[in-house]
Formats: sequence, structure tokens, C-alpha cells
Amino acid sequence: MKFLAGPALAALTFALLASPAMAQDRATGLKLDSNKPIQIESNNLEVREAENVAIFTGNVAVQQDKTVLKAGRMKVYYKKDSGSATTGSADIDRLEVDGKVYVRSEEQEATADKGTYDMTSQLLVLSGDKVVLTEGSNIIVGCRLTVKTDTGLAQLEPCKSTGGRVKMLLTPGEARKKTGN
Repeated sequence: MKFLAGPALAALTFALLASPAMAQDRATGLKLDSNKPIQIESNNLEVREAENVAIFTGNVAVQQDKTVLKAGRMKVYYKKDSGSATTGSADIDRLEVDGKVYVRSEEQEATADKGTYDMTSQLLVLSGDKVVLTEGSNIIVGCRLTVKTDTGLAQLEPCKSTGGRVKMLLTPGEARKKTGN
């Protein structure tokens, strides 16, 4: 799989708006850390201890530092023999979300139909009929976003319905407005 390099999620294109020095200073983006605590809230929780799975349903909200994820449903898979999923002492292996997925980190947002996050590889995949990335008035649209959250390497794949093309709307000067340059 070919990845585009950038300091963060949207830097794959949004860095084009900034001067080279400004692009290096900007460390915003979709960053998650498998070593930091994660707060999860939902309307309901079902724990399947024997399967090492917890299923959160209804207005699911996840927060880690400045990163927020919202969805209709989330399945949390725990590492085998890492503790109890019931008490929350188990280590998370991966997350699966669906139902109007929304992710916000710093000044960037992404929406999709579903997503997965692997804690070990720190690989986030958002997919659906339309994956929309925004930062200010800049917008990128595709159907599958893959992000290495530890490095910010990202790839956005096109939708077949758009003729196999990724769409982008860039607003000149948007990056300069945020940094005051």
C-alpha cells in the first residue's frame, strides 16, 4: 500500500497551503497513542468476557487527549489474558465503529460510515459511501482513509461512484489564518 507522508492526517494536502516552515511546525492531526488512557461513554454496554469483547451502543463517545470519536456502535476487542473487560483492566486490541462515525483531532474532522482502529499497529481505517476530511474550509472526499496515527502517514482512496477520483476543495490562505502569518 502506498502512503502519502505528512506531519498529520490532513497534512497530505493541507500542508500545501502553508509555507514549508509552517508545515513543519504544525503537528496537529489525527494522533492516537496506544499507551494513553481512553474514556468511553455510551447509552448501553454489553460485555462478553469469554470472547474478550465489549459492545457499546447508542451515542458512543470516545476521547483520548484532544481526539474525539463518536459513533452509533463500537465493539472493543481486548487482548487475550490481559485482564478483565468487565472491570476495564484489559488491554484494548482493536476498536470497530459504525453508524455515522465522526472523528475530531485538533482542528481536523473526518466523517465516515464505519471504521477500525488497531492499537498495536496504530492503524486507523475509515470507510463508507463517502469519507469526508475537513480542516477549516478545506475539504477532501474519498471512500477509504487509512492513517498510521503514530506517524501521520495517510492515504485516501477514491470512490468508484466518482469515477475513481478523490475530490478536494482548498481555500488559499486558510493555513495562514490559523497561524497568524
